[in-house]
Amino acid sequence: QVQLVESGGGLVQPGGSLRLSCAASGSIFHIYVMGWYRQAPGKQRELVATITSGGSTNYADSVKGRFTISRNNAKNTVYLQMNSLKPEDTAVYYCNVDLRTGLLGTRNNYWGQGTQVTVSS
Repeated sequence: QVQLVESGGGLVQPGGSLRLSCAASGSIFHIYVMGWYRQAPGKQRELVATITSGGSTNYADSVKGRFTISRNNAKNTVYLQMNSLKPEDTAVYYCNVDLRTGLLGTRNNYWGQGTQVTVSS
């Protein structure tokens, strides 16, 4: 009953920018944390960035200073602004949301389908 819809992936040149979006919909009582993960070919999925309902952010060292995570609580949407992109940023990016469906409901994580980001000349 909770769905995450991702958008914004694509092919960009090194040094270029992309903005990813992830909108959560369905039975949502409260969103605690929203974040982005990525998985490159042959590698383990890794955390990219997270943001709490209070606005606290956390970034992987590899993207710190280049990526910015933000959210619009009214729209239940999280964004990832990616600047100065490098070929090593190439991966499938997955949205993850930590939420509760009701006051007495269970707090769970939900995953988006993933969106491909390719950085190449």
